[in-house]
Amino acid sequence: MYLCGKSWDDNSTFVREQSIHMLNLIGVHECKMDAKGRISLPAALKKQLAPAMDDAFVLKRSVFNKCLELYPMQEWNGVMEKVNSLNRFVKKHNDFIRLFTAGVKLVELDGATRVGISPDLKSFANLSGHIVLSAHSGIVEIWDKEAYESAVNVDNDDFGLLAEEVMGGRNPSHNELS
Repeated sequence: MYLCGKSWDDNSTFVREQSIHMLNLIGVHECKMDAKGRISLPAALKKQLAPAMDDAFVLKRSVFNKCLELYPMQEWNGVMEKVNSLNRFVKKHNDFIRLFTAGVKLVELDGATRVGISPDLKSFANLSGHIVLSAHSGIVEIWDKEAYESAVNVDNDDFGLLAEEVMGGRNPSHNELS
């Protein structure tokens, strides 16, 4: 039986619903930020975000790079479920939660499907006119164009070693390509 986003097994025991549709965003899109700090989403990205367009989005600083991350609310809720499982009475956990959520903004797309970037987040990512939107793993990274190009223009040998280190230990199923 399915009830209000929850399912129950035959013994009337609550079972968490596993069929939540997660977005699989892809693509790199170049665009410009206007003088008011707004970025118009490209048509190809809007199409992918269609299931999430009526909800709010979360905009935050990236943990590892000088870029921003735009989360559809459904994706953000999944991340925060993991973060909220941390024990706030453990100092490292509490420090992580504070730093992870620092500068987080709830944003809505305007009528022209633009995302407004606050001055503090714009400053963090050194955003100016030319922007790159890199969509992957359910989020959209927002980069200054030059910073993005520097981040992805790595030596092929270095990337090969990274790929081997990160993915080389996996044993692909018979359906996966190498």
